[in-house]
Amino acid sequence: MSARILAYSATAGYRHDSIEPSIEALKAKGPSYNIEFDFTEDKSQFTDENLQKYDAILFLNNSGIVLDDTGKAALQKYLNLGGNFIGVHCAADALRDTPFFGKQIGAYFDYHPDIQESVVDVVDNTHPSTKMLPAQWRLLDEMYNFESDPRAVGAKVLLTADETSYSDPQERKFDHGTPHPVAWYQERGAGVEPGGIAGRSWYTSLGHCIEIWSDELFLGHVFGGITWALASKTTRAFNSSGKVGNAP
Repeated sequence: MSARILAYSATAGYRHDSIEPSIEALKAKGPSYNIEFDFTEDKSQFTDENLQKYDAILFLNNSGIVLDDTGKAALQKYLNLGGNFIGVHCAADALRDTPFFGKQIGAYFDYHPDIQESVVDVVDNTHPSTKMLPAQWRLLDEMYNFESDPRAVGAKVLLTADETSYSDPQERKFDHGTPHPVAWYQERGAGVEPGGIAGRSWYTSLGHCIEIWSDELFLGHVFGGITWALASKTTRAFNSSGKVGNAP
């Protein structure tokens, strides 16, 4: 049975021109991973009835307040029922008015220096989203700084930025921990309310450029994170007793 993912790319602030290429890349590779994506920018899709069909929700380069109160409540309920979460790049700049979302994604975006070639260090090469990567991964992307340390909500960091490999002249206002987090995972998503069934959460801050969405290493990183999140066994794609997910 295929896993089913709702990929949400609505924006209410800055809009990346890589959103459309990212959708095409995910759409093209989904079948080879036995994943069915539904792509939307319609916030009215966030209802209890609709979300219960999905094994994961993917926030893809969102910005601003992209859900109303009804949608936020539906997302919270979905997470409480074992739904999995994936966030990519600017998703960390979405729903800043929604504390559970901040915990589920791990940390909110603060700022980034100019885009430039940078080096990312793999600190855990056993994870499905990093095992294909070189130990020092050189790429053109934005090195995000965050408003908090994702480790504070229990996240395990997978990739860190080599701060000697790029220039960041701006003064950092927040402590996001050391070494500098770039991608991470939560075995039990921290946005789940007490008593809920916690699914998995995976986030990468990479993915700014159009070109990176045709890079096989980067796509391996993203799909490794997606497939890891789906393997939580809290949804119907892997667990017939799941409360949410793609029903047989």
